[in-house]
Amino acid sequence: MAKKTLLLFCCVLLLCLTDSTFAQSFRKELGASGKVEISVNNRNGRVVLISLEEQEKVSLEATSPGAAVKESDLSISNSAGRIEIIVKERKAKDRIDLTVKIPKRASVSVTSDGGAVDVVGNIAQAEVKTITGTIHTEIPLEAVQVHFIWELSRPRIMSDVELPEIKEKAAGMFSIKGKIGEKKPDAEKLVRLNFTTERGLMLLNVDPEMVPSDLRERPLTEAAKAIVKSGETNLVDAIRKVVPKIYGDYAKTLPPRKELLTLGVPSAAKTFTTEVAPKIMSVNAVVTDKNGRAISGLKEQDFSLIENGKEREISKVAPANAPFNLVLLLDVSNSVEERIDFIRKAARNFLNTTSPQDKIAIVSFRDDIQLISDFTTDRRKLSESLDQIDAGGGTALYDALAYTFVHTLKPLRGERTAVVILSDGDDNRSFIPYGALTDTIMESGALIYPLYIPSGLIRESSLPKPSTTLDPTRARYMTLTSRAEQDGAKLAEISGGIYYPIRRIEDLQKAYDDVVAQLRMSYTITYISDLNADAMRRIRVNMKRDGVGVRLSPVVGVNKPR
Repeated sequence: MAKKTLLLFCCVLLLCLTDSTFAQSFRKELGASGKVEISVNNRNGRVVLISLEEQEKVSLEATSPGAAVKESDLSISNSAGRIEIIVKERKAKDRIDLTVKIPKRASVSVTSDGGAVDVVGNIAQAEVKTITGTIHTEIPLEAVQVHFIWELSRPRIMSDVELPEIKEKAAGMFSIKGKIGEKKPDAEKLVRLNFTTERGLMLLNVDPEMVPSDLRERPLTEAAKAIVKSGETNLVDAIRKVVPKIYGDYAKTLPPRKELLTLGVPSAAKTFTTEVAPKIMSVNAVVTDKNGRAISGLKEQDFSLIENGKEREISKVAPANAPFNLVLLLDVSNSVEERIDFIRKAARNFLNTTSPQDKIAIVSFRDDIQLISDFTTDRRKLSESLDQIDAGGGTALYDALAYTFVHTLKPLRGERTAVVILSDGDDNRSFIPYGALTDTIMESGALIYPLYIPSGLIRESSLPKPSTTLDPTRARYMTLTSRAEQDGAKLAEISGGIYYPIRRIEDLQKAYDDVVAQLRMSYTITYISDLNADAMRRIRVNMKRDGVGVRLSPVVGVNKPR
C-alpha cells in the first residue's frame, strides 16, 4: 500500500504541476501534535491530500498555471492540531492548486466547486464537498464506512470493491451508505468517507485513466460480451467496474473456465511474452532510407538483433511485401450519420489502395459492433458488404478496438496484422476506457493507424484548445475532440503505427497511400530468446547497411507452428 500510495502521489503531483512548471510556487511546513485535522477550502483550484507513513508534520505546496502564488493568497490557521487552509479565489487562468502532505491517520475536510479532489493514503476520515469536481481516493480498503451523496444527479461512481446499494433519497438526490470490509474493525483501521457532490464523479481506488466515457448502468453489448468471454484480464476487469451487477449476472451464464484465458502476460513496457511459447519472439521493424523511402528486398542476413545486450539468432524475416491481415474499423455512429455515403466511399477507396494479397476484415461500430466482413482478399465482396452498414447511436470506439483484438485478430497471433481506424475519435459510449487497452494492443503486435476526421472536417485552427487540468477526469467528458486526438496519437505510438489527423477531404487518400507505404516498409523479425517469460527485454535492431533507419513495434510472443 505504501509503494502504491507513493507512486500515485508522484503521478498526481506531476498532473498538478504540468501547467505550472515555470510558475512560482509557495511552500510551507506546519507543525502539529496528536491527531491532526486538516480543513481546506479551495473553491476554484485542485486539492491533493497525501498521507505518508513517514510524514510527521503537515507540508503544503501551492502552485498556479498563471500568476505567481504569494503567501497572502492563503489564509492558514494552526491551533491544537487543527489546521485550516483557505485559498484565495482567483481567475481561472490564475487558479491555485494545492498539494498537502499529511501524517497517517489524519482527518481531512475539503470544500471545492469544480476542481478535482484527491485523497491518498492511510487516513482516519475524509469529508469532501464539491459541485462538479471529481473526488478520487486511493486508500486502504480493509474497513471503510462510506456515505456518498449526489444532490442533483444520478450517481456516477467507479469502485475497486463492491459498494452498498444505491438509494434514491428524494427527487434528484441519491446516496450510497454502508460499510466495506471488516464489520467490527479496530479503530486504527477504520476509514470514514463522507462525500457530497451535486453532479461530480466519485472514484474509489480506481485510476482516473481507467474511467470510460459512459458510466451509466446499461446492458452489455455484443462487443462487451465477447470481451468478457475472452478472459483478457485488464479488459474484463474494466467492464466489471463499470457495471458490476450486470457483469456478474452475465458471467454466471458462462461455462466455468479451467484456466484464465488471456492474450499474454505483460512483462514490461513494450515487452511481451506468451505462456504458449515464451522463447519464440517477433518484432515489426519499419525500414527506410535517409529520405524516408521504404527499402525492399532485405533478407535475414541484413539484420542483427540485440536483446538485453546479447545478439540473438534470427530464425525468420517476413519480407516487406508479405501480405498483411488488415482490419478496417469504421465509425458509423450519430456523429457521422450525415456522412455515411462518404464513409462507404472512403472505405472503398482504401480497399482499392491496399495490395491485392492483403486479407481485409471490416468491422463497423456505433453503440455496438457489427462484423461486416471476415478476412478475405475478394475486393468485390468487401465492397458489396459496405452496403450493410447503417449509422446512428453513440460512439463505442474503444469497445470496438478491444473486440477487434480479442476476437477478430486473436486467431492470427504471430502473423502480420494491422488495424486502420476511420472515425472522429470521440468515444462516448464504451465500457472500456482508453487506459485499459494499452497492454492488449502491445501484446497483439498489430500496428494501428488511426485516421481521425473531426465532424464536419473542422479546420485545425478552429479546434478547441486542450482543457485546463483543474479536473482532468471531468475534462474528458467536456472536450472529447482534443482528447480524441491525444489518444489517437498514443494508439499509433504504442503499436508502432502512425496517427493521421484528417483536415481536408484530399488528405484522406494521401493517408491511405501512406498507410499502405508504411505497411510495405515493415519487416516482421522472428528470433529465439532464452529469457524467462517475465524478463524485461531491451531490443535493438541493427542494419548491416549505411544510411538506414529502423522503427520498432512492441515485441510479442509467437505461437509455435503446429
